[in-house]
Amino acid sequence: MSNNKDFKVKNGIKPTSYQEGVGTATIGSYTSGQYSLANMSSAYSSEATVGNLAGHQSFDTGNSGTVIFAVQNASGDFVYSYTMSTAYDLSTLSATGDTINIGSYETACSGLFFKPDGTKFYTVGSGSTKVLQWDMTTAWDLSTASHNTSNYFSVSSQDGVPRDLAFSPDGTKCYVGGGQNQKIFQYTLTTAWDASTGSYDSKFFAVGYNPTTHDITPDGTKMVIGNSANLKEYSLSTAGDVSTAVLSGNTHTYSISPSSGRYSDDGSQYFMFSDGYYANSLSFTLATATLDLSTGSVFDLTPTANTQVSLSNPAASGTVSSSTLLLDGVTTVVGYDLSVAAYDSVSFSVNSQNTNPLDIAFNTDGTKMYIMGNINDTVLQYSLSTGFDLSTASYDSVSFATTSQDTNPRKLSFNNDGTKLYIFGTTTDTVYQYSLSTAWDLSTTSYDSVSFNAASQATNPYGLAFNSDGTKMYLGGGTVFYQYSLSTAFDLSTTSYDSVSFSVSSQDSDAPDLTFNNDGTKMYVVGTSNDNVYQYSLSTAFDLSTASYDSVSFSVGSQDAAPPALAFSNDGTKMYIVGNTNDTIYQYSTGTSTDITITWDSSIKWSGGTAPDSPSAGETDVYYFSTRDGGTSYIANIAIDGAK
Repeated sequence: MSNNKDFKVKNGIKPTSYQEGVGTATIGSYTSGQYSLANMSSAYSSEATVGNLAGHQSFDTGNSGTVIFAVQNASGDFVYSYTMSTAYDLSTLSATGDTINIGSYETACSGLFFKPDGTKFYTVGSGSTKVLQWDMTTAWDLSTASHNTSNYFSVSSQDGVPRDLAFSPDGTKCYVGGGQNQKIFQYTLTTAWDASTGSYDSKFFAVGYNPTTHDITPDGTKMVIGNSANLKEYSLSTAGDVSTAVLSGNTHTYSISPSSGRYSDDGSQYFMFSDGYYANSLSFTLATATLDLSTGSVFDLTPTANTQVSLSNPAASGTVSSSTLLLDGVTTVVGYDLSVAAYDSVSFSVNSQNTNPLDIAFNTDGTKMYIMGNINDTVLQYSLSTGFDLSTASYDSVSFATTSQDTNPRKLSFNNDGTKLYIFGTTTDTVYQYSLSTAWDLSTTSYDSVSFNAASQATNPYGLAFNSDGTKMYLGGGTVFYQYSLSTAFDLSTTSYDSVSFSVSSQDSDAPDLTFNNDGTKMYVVGTSNDNVYQYSLSTAFDLSTASYDSVSFSVGSQDAAPPALAFSNDGTKMYIVGNTNDTIYQYSTGTSTDITITWDSSIKWSGGTAPDSPSAGETDVYYFSTRDGGTSYIANIAIDGAK
């Protein structure tokens, strides 16, 4: 990193020009990229100040992109009204002066949604833990809004800290994000847009992280969920049913912390609302970041691809004009890569609890680990103080015995939210289903009296796995894996054989376990004959009939012989192998990182003569630019390394 420092900024302190702001990201044209994060540009097409307000929590757009409504809690629990003279152009945003105080009904609003015709709006928050409804006699006019105390439904039984909310276009479905349980919950309104008729569908999607915002496309086939770092896109195999959501693999990373987000009506833009962000216009694509000095002086950029930075349009020709850029270094991480796998020299012995470990599983964030032990027929529970780091593991002194169902359990698996446990045993070649009244806590486990006998396919069973939404199950026996469908997700009573199987006998004569990457396009099998992990590709996600061997394998024989099980961390950057020769779990790295490259426009002249390197991953550098010739060239300095 260059050390060109012509002025000093105290370490850890950013410039103090902070404002409430809304940012936009272009997704693509209506016809070719509608509602798809795959076509989203790397940053914002525009930003705008949203009033002189602190504590903005949520917003919504309406009237074909000509109005914005924002709710804030910091100084009185108000909804504020704004207009855009040019539809969806934040640079044309202005306040109308119209407000409504909702504090008598909701003191901690975190979600706001307007009916598409502008005659109603809805709020949700942790103050009331209710979806509340306001009616407007004149569309989009807050001055005509009123609340009927009977127009609501409660979400408190699902989550005590509700976040953002969204509705289906016809007003018969409502979706509420839960910050406490990290789920998106689904509700039905028996009368469209009438909150008094709302009730829980007993359907949800377990996010696995804290969802700050979510939205669903008009056709109900896609859902985006955001947190403080990125948006993730999910496909809904059943339109409008969040319980069928599957991660699509499309992700958009940003440097703000959005509290809510909305698609434009045509799906060509996505708007993000952030509390405490810069009120400047920043327009760039994946290829070029242009910092427009006529619209702002402070810019924040976290590129997600190799990016060229240029400056344009000084405020006044022939005068000193300047800007500050806070540039975040990022690293692109790719997991599940056996070609780069390496032993971490990290292991954890379970010998004190069980001398014959057979399987392994983790909870969502890797802070809990579960080991299937053949001795005493028990599942053992461990805590990891750092997620997915075996060096921090310790036994919880918590276990669950399966002897009442099977005296030779071999495999275990959980559903996505840790409220269901599945055990595959060899005594009767049967999978058994259990409930956990407290998620991920084995001490709360009880048998559901639900099972599935696989003896017609998998005798002396080994492998057990599910697809990401619990509608497919995979069982193994010897060298063959079998595929099953569950008409109700994670409900064994609805299981049927797909008449689909896949043999790995060409790679290994004894394959005791399998697992998949997150999107089901890769499958991994561990073999005891050669002590290898093998990698396969599936041309159709989670469909064994489309599997083929990648001719990629990784040997774990230097750590242990005849490994019976494997698992990965959620991002695929760590792999775990069970070794029952030494009664030990071994940890491996299976991820690659690529640093993002930053280049600078030739008009930028660096005071030290050479442009600095790109910021390191996780580091923020502050740059200062000025011009005296109307923007033909700029003088640049790096203010400080690692400002964050």
